[in-house]
Amino acid sequence: MDEIKMISINQLYPFKNHSFRVETNRELYELMRSIEREGVLVPLLARPRSNGAGYELISGHRRAKAGDLAGLTEVPTVIREMTDDQAVIAMVDSNLQREHILPSEKAYAYKMKLEAMNHQGKRIEDETSVQDEPKQNNTRSNEMLAKQVGESVAQIKRYIRLTNLIPKILDMVDKGVIAFTPAVELSYLTEEEQYELHAVMDMEQCTLSLSQATQMKVISQQGKLDMDAIFQILEQEKPNQREQIKIRADMLNRYFPDYYTPQQKVEVIERLVKNWHESYVVKEEYLRR
Repeated sequence: MDEIKMISINQLYPFKNHSFRVETNRELYELMRSIEREGVLVPLLARPRSNGAGYELISGHRRAKAGDLAGLTEVPTVIREMTDDQAVIAMVDSNLQREHILPSEKAYAYKMKLEAMNHQGKRIEDETSVQDEPKQNNTRSNEMLAKQVGESVAQIKRYIRLTNLIPKILDMVDKGVIAFTPAVELSYLTEEEQYELHAVMDMEQCTLSLSQATQMKVISQQGKLDMDAIFQILEQEKPNQREQIKIRADMLNRYFPDYYTPQQKVEVIERLVKNWHESYVVKEEYLRR
C-alpha cells in the first residue's frame, strides 16, 4: 500500500526530463495563498532515488514550489516504488489534468508517455508465452494514448512533431507568435534551417503563415532552403494582409504580467486605445462649442 509521509522539501528532487514548467505566475501565487490558509490538501507523489538519498518527485512540483514559498519545510508525500516507465506515465497523467498546458509541454508529455507505453508493451510481449493472448490485444500504444487523452492519433503525432523544433521557435509557439499548424510544418526543417529562419524573423520582426511554412518545408525537402529563400518567402504578402503597425515586444513586456499571452496583450492595448479615442472625441466636441 502507498505510504504517506511528511517529507522535507529539501529531500525532493525534480523528476528527470520533467516536461512541465513551474512558472512563478498568478496561479502559483494563488496556490501559495491557499496553502498558507489550509496547507497542502493533496499529497505529492514521489519514489525513492536509486542512490538512496532523498526522493524523486513524480507529481506535485507546483505544490512543492508553492509550499516552499509559503514557508513550509515539509509536505505530505505518497512514497511509491515505481519503474521508470511507471513514473513517466504517472507524471504525465497528473500534469495533463492542469487547466493551462503549453504546446511544448503537451508535445514532450505525449512523446514521453508514448515511449513508456511502448516499453511496457514490449515487455508484455516478451513475457507472454506463444500460447497466451497478448495482454494489449495488439492495440497500438498510440491508439491507447489517443483514447486516454481524448485526441486523435493524427493530432498526437502532430504534437510530437513539435519536439523537433529548436527551443527558440518552440518558445514562439508557446507564446502564440507562431500558430500550431505552421509550427508542425516547420518541424520538418533541419536544425540549421530553423536557426536561420528564427534569425530572419527576429531581424524583420515578422511571423509566417501556414502557406509560407508549407513552402519552406517543400523547399527544405529539395535541399534548397537557405536564408535568401527564407527572405523571399517571408516577403510574400499574406492572404488578406492589412497595413500593420509593428511594436517590438520587448518595449511592452515590462508593462504586462509574465503569464500574459500575445492575444491578451493585444486586447489590453485595443481597450486602452478605444478609451483614449472616446475621451478624444468628447474633448473635440467640447472645443467646437
